[in-house]
Amino acid sequence: MLVLSRKPDESIVIGDQIEVVVVEVKGDQVKLGVRAPRSISVHRKEVYEAIQAANLEASKPQVQHLQGLAEVLRKKQEKAPEESAR
Repeated sequence: MLVLSRKPDESIVIGDQIEVVVVEVKGDQVKLGVRAPRSISVHRKEVYEAIQAANLEASKPQVQHLQGLAEVLRKKQEKAPEESAR
């Protein structure tokens, strides 16, 4: 991890497109500003982690969805022999 000291209105640059500016230092709190292209997502870490957890949960197959799909396929298979007999 790179550790830097910066004062208000000073910044660091990450790559060619991201600039992090120290906006204010007040007590034990530091306000940062981030300049980055709109195509780059910028989140607080706890928000990023919540998004990742939600995405992981959403990507898991839901049992009720799989049961519904199995029912649809079962009905389709039952109709197939009837339709071929016609």
